[in-house]
Amino acid sequence: MKSARRRAREYALQGLYQWLLAREDAGVIEAHLREDTGFAQADQAYFVTLLHGAIREAETLSNGFAAHLDRPLAELSPVEHAVLLLGSFELAHQPDIPYRVVINEAVELAKSFGGTDGFKYVNGVLDKQALVLRASEVGRKGR
Repeated sequence: MKSARRRAREYALQGLYQWLLAREDAGVIEAHLREDTGFAQADQAYFVTLLHGAIREAETLSNGFAAHLDRPLAELSPVEHAVLLLGSFELAHQPDIPYRVVINEAVELAKSFGGTDGFKYVNGVLDKQALVLRASEVGRKGR
């Protein structure tokens, strides 16, 4: 059984994917996703926070994790890019969620929606991004 937060992340990922491909307005994307029959089981407030926040800060977030990529940002698959936006947003703006949980959730999304080994790439990039965005938390955990 998926948690309401997991469902919120899944819908936010779908919205970010759509935004990356079509650059539609976030409100239009949100309205479209809300029509899905399973949307009622998602944490709707968290979905809104993730979708709108990641779109609003997409350039800053992308610039932040681009330093950890082994290829140009434009060469990322849209799924990997969307997962990295989502994970980076959570690392930067949801300090109540432990960084290991953020990374694990992103890896699970990449496994479900991405290519065969995309989750490994997402894990490596977000692990490095956590060192930047959550340095004190990562240091306390002793990695």
